[in-house]
Amino acid sequence: MDYISTRGSAPALGFEEVTLAGLASDGGLYVPRDWPTLSRNEIAGLAGQSYVDTAVTVMRPFVAGALDDAALHALCTEAYGRFDHAAVTPLVQLDHQHWLLELFHGPTLAFKDVALQLLGLLFERFLSNRDTALTVVGATSGDTGSAAIDALAGRANVELFMLHPLNRVSDVQRRQMTTVLAPNIHNIAIEGDFDQAQAIVKALFADQEARGRLNLSAVNSINWARLMAQVVYYFYAAVRLGAPERPVAFSVPTGNFGDVFAGYVAARMGLPVAKLIVATNVNDILARALSSGDYSMQGVTPTAAPSMDIQVSSNFERLMFDLAGRDGGKIAAMMVSFDRDKKLDLPSAMVADAQKLFASARIDPETMAMTMRWACKHAGEIIDPHTAIGLAAARAIGADDTPVVTLATAHPAKFRDAVERATGVRPSLPSRLAGLFERQERYDTLPATLVAVKDYVLERS
Repeated sequence: MDYISTRGSAPALGFEEVTLAGLASDGGLYVPRDWPTLSRNEIAGLAGQSYVDTAVTVMRPFVAGALDDAALHALCTEAYGRFDHAAVTPLVQLDHQHWLLELFHGPTLAFKDVALQLLGLLFERFLSNRDTALTVVGATSGDTGSAAIDALAGRANVELFMLHPLNRVSDVQRRQMTTVLAPNIHNIAIEGDFDQAQAIVKALFADQEARGRLNLSAVNSINWARLMAQVVYYFYAAVRLGAPERPVAFSVPTGNFGDVFAGYVAARMGLPVAKLIVATNVNDILARALSSGDYSMQGVTPTAAPSMDIQVSSNFERLMFDLAGRDGGKIAAMMVSFDRDKKLDLPSAMVADAQKLFASARIDPETMAMTMRWACKHAGEIIDPHTAIGLAAARAIGADDTPVVTLATAHPAKFRDAVERATGVRPSLPSRLAGLFERQERYDTLPATLVAVKDYVLERS
C-alpha cells in the first residue's frame, strides 16, 4: 500500500514513512492511492470477533508492506489493553432506533485514545529501526492533547509539543495535559483559538528551517495512521447491529472532520453505511459546506463543546480530494484560494456527490442542553455536550427504520460544569483520575504566532 498527497506534488510514501511524516511536504494530506475493500463475507466474519481481531482485519490492507499480521495484532493488543471495557468501544441502546457507541473507555476518557494509543506504539516501533529522533507537534481543541501526551509520555526518541487555546478548553482537559511532567512533553497555551493553533502547526511543517533542523511529525488527525485506527469502530459497531445484511447510519459530533471521514473510509471499504450525519455546533462551517457549498470562515464562537469550536476542518480536504476526482492540482488551487480568501464556494457537483452519503445539522446550545436532559430522563444516560450534539442531530435527521449510532466521543466528567447545568447531575471523575486537581501543572503561554512557537520548539527540541 502506498499513499499520495491530496495536493498532488509530494512523493508517494509507504505506511511507515507516512506515519512518521504526518503532513505531506506539499502541504497536503496523505490518503491511500486506492481504497481497499472487504467482501460481504469478510465483513460478516467480523461478527463475534474481539476488537483487536476486528482491528487487524480492517487495518491489514493499510499497513501492507510495513507490518505483518502478528506485529499488528501485538500492537493492537497492547494499545487496547489499557481500556477499561472488554469491548473497547461498547454499544449502548437508547431506544428502538438510537444507540451510543462509547468511545471514551481509554486512559484519557475520549475517543482520541482509540487512535493515539496505537499511534504512540507505531512511532516507537518505526523509530527503533532508525538512528533518528522525532519531534511531534500538534494542536488540540481539548482531547487530542491529553490523548497524545498519555500515548507519548516517556517514549524513547519522541518529543511532543502540544498547542492548546488558552482558556478555551475545560479544566479537566487542560489538567490532563499540563499535569504530565515527563521531560519529553511540552505544553503550550496559545493566546488565540484552535484554528490559529492549527494554522501555526501547518505553517511550522511548511517552514524550511524547521523541517531542515527537525524530524517533524504530527498527531492530529492529519496523520493518516491516526485516522486509519478510527475506521475500525465503525465496522465493530455495524456488524453488531446486523451489517452487512442491514445498513447502519452514524451521527458524528464533528470539528476537524477526521472522525466522520473515518466513517467515509469504512463506507468506501464496503461497509453498508446508510448515512453519515455531520453534527456541528454554532461553529457550522461543515454544515454550511455540505448543505449549500458555503465553505467560509465566520469566526469561532466559544461554546460548551470546545472540541467542536473550529472553523477550518483539516480533514475535509481529504473528502474534497475524492469529490474532485482525486485531482491534486485542483485541490491545491482550491486550498490556496481558501487560505487567501477564507472562503470557498464548492462546485454544485461536489456538494451533490457528498450528499449521497452525508447529511448535516447545526445544533444550537439550547437544543444541546435539551438533548442532554432527554438522555438523562428517558434513557438513563449522562452524556457530554459533544455527544449531545451528535444525538440531537441523529434525532432531528433520522434514517427511516435504520439503526442510528451516535458516537459518544468523551466521558461526561470531562465537562462537569456543562453537564451539571443541563441535567442537574455533576458527573464524577473515574478513580484513575483521582487527584487530578491536586497535581502540579506545567505549561508556557505564547502569542499565536509562528515565530514565537517556532523559536520555542527549536530552542527546546
